Amino acid sequence: MTSEQALAAWLEHLAQERRSSPRTLEAYGFAGRRYLAFMEQHRGEAISLEALGDITAGEVRAWLAHLRAGDHPLSPRSLSQALSAVRGFHRFLDRRLDTPNAAIPLVRGPRVKPGAPRPVSEDQARGLIAEPALDPDRESWEAARDEAVLTLLYGCGLRISEALSLKRSDAPFPEALRITGKGSKTRIVPVLPAVREATEAYLAEVPFGLSPNEPLFRAKRGGPLSPRHVQATVQTLRGRLGLPASATPHALRHSFATHLLGAGADLRSIQELLGHASLSTTQRYTQVDAAALLSAYSKAHPHA
Repeated sequence: MTSEQALAAWLEHLAQERRSSPRTLEAYGFAGRRYLAFMEQHRGEAISLEALGDITAGEVRAWLAHLRAGDHPLSPRSLSQALSAVRGFHRFLDRRLDTPNAAIPLVRGPRVKPGAPRPVSEDQARGLIAEPALDPDRESWEAARDEAVLTLLYGCGLRISEALSLKRSDAPFPEALRITGKGSKTRIVPVLPAVREATEAYLAEVPFGLSPNEPLFRAKRGGPLSPRHVQATVQTLRGRLGLPASATPHALRHSFATHLLGAGADLRSIQELLGHASLSTTQRYTQVDAAALLSAYSKAHPHA
């Protein structure tokens, strides 16, 4: 087996057994192909399956240095993701193709400082949700659809992919939705009356007949609504409202968590609502809440 065939087998494993998303497969495949191409150039010969077990930690560090150089150097975060992909590839080689490599775990990636989430304020979230209905150039059902999607992101803390994966059979929404998120993890998300009302308003106007197993949210010509449409819509809305570039669809999910935390919700509950595997991921929202408190203090205190 060649190294390219081994890489193809790994990607097939990720797709069929791990149920990785198309975006993950694309990113991991790209990182794996760059890794193999560098090793072949570095050694001046084709890399066999056996040779993958002989790659040294120094060679992997040379590959990372190569990615940091050139006209388009990778950021520390991108380098860390590329190294993570290669580690996953070598774990597959060890467990499935009997080709271990003890050197790979010895390579440390760049230290990446996680950035704090950048939510929008409550007023800004309300503005983004209400703005589609004020566009005279949109059909009323499209405005109702966009309002329903944005209300889901903010009211339930969903990712775009989670909102767009809902089926017609899911609506009218019950008091709680069962959402399948990253890593096929399932969580229960309460549904606010405002979310239910916005979705029912959309269903009352959508011009297409929807069968139970079809996507709930539809594009202008009747096909499934794409994540790109939601991103482009929010980009247009934030331009009309004068909001910063950080006001994205995912920022509404951040806002959901931050505003709950500010209202007194505990971190463990927010972790469950967001579907985070680790509490440390959810703890990033305490940075935002603390920053807001310090900002309010500095503006209001007479001695600040």
